[in-house]
Amino acid sequence: MIKMMLFDVDGVLLSEERYFDASALTVWELLFSPHYLGLSGEEFNPAPSEEDIRRLRSMIFADDQVLDFMKNRGINANWDMVYLSFAHQLIRLMEILVDDRRTDIEQWFSQEITRESLQRLASWLKVKDFEVDYGSFIEDVKSSRAEKQELLLYMNDLTEQKLGVKTEVFGRNSQLWELCQETFQEWYLGDDLVPEDIGRPTFQPGKKGFLQDEIPIVDPKEMAQVFATLREKGIILGIGTGRPSIETLVPLKAMGLLDYFDPNRIITATDVLQAENEHPSAAPLAKPQPFCYIKGWLGRNVENQACLDFALPLMDGNQLLIVGDSVADHMAAKSMGCRFAATLTGLTGVQARPKFEELEADYILNDMREVTSIV
Repeated sequence: MIKMMLFDVDGVLLSEERYFDASALTVWELLFSPHYLGLSGEEFNPAPSEEDIRRLRSMIFADDQVLDFMKNRGINANWDMVYLSFAHQLIRLMEILVDDRRTDIEQWFSQEITRESLQRLASWLKVKDFEVDYGSFIEDVKSSRAEKQELLLYMNDLTEQKLGVKTEVFGRNSQLWELCQETFQEWYLGDDLVPEDIGRPTFQPGKKGFLQDEIPIVDPKEMAQVFATLREKGIILGIGTGRPSIETLVPLKAMGLLDYFDPNRIITATDVLQAENEHPSAAPLAKPQPFCYIKGWLGRNVENQACLDFALPLMDGNQLLIVGDSVADHMAAKSMGCRFAATLTGLTGVQARPKFEELEADYILNDMREVTSIV
């Protein structure tokens, strides 16, 4: 008997579209803004038009094929998607320099990649022509078996394959990852909310943010009815999301949905980052690692160390249902030994059905409203 349901947010309750837009704009900024690499070919603007946003996302993620590839390899966090896309382009950029600057490049890859080191790379690139091939990410990575956060580490292997340079600079615990994460937050939150979230003003001001443009998957009134029905049946409702707290709580509250969830069972990327900071040797803890769902199952009041030490699979796994739209959610549920309901409202919509059938998801739902049929 199901006693608790933990819901992912993006692709289940709220549309992922604006998150993917912000991801594309982050990669674009890192490549073309004069504050970073300043490549030629695109004029950077911190307030692009909607038409430009559509064009840039289509270009940078190869009509979403790159996003779909990453999600099928278990990458769920947009921060990781940005990091992988940009790290891959850094490696390709170095290919055109390595014959002339091998010693410089070996030194560059021996240290953390920072805003300052990106500026140094930019000075080397001024005398070179480079055409960005975004779709080449799939071609360069598909032969590997790396999945989940192993893909981040695979960038080190790719550097050696393409450049003949050994490095360990790529990975979750890196300054470049933090730079990608903070730059993404600038785009999603905008100038007004960034100081509250990351403790500093936007490095590149002029961004209005996307938080006020959230799109619900289904009518919030219909979602509220679903949650009310589940609560009447005595089911505890919680959240396990890759969104930070502010990006989770603000839109759900505005839509009148937040009060249906047990506050002790709402776990966000903010909680995951805190756990990673407390226990860096355990990082990464983002999905498809099950940490956010374990903490949701046990409760926010349980220490992070206890969540990390908690024995899996769950002894009473049939009492927990995870509702998600991604392979990463399925991986987390499988490692916990609990039930999983896949919603066909993520990036690829109904086209995801064969994948979830192949993975033998316990339930496949057209959208979250059908979760009531399970109980």
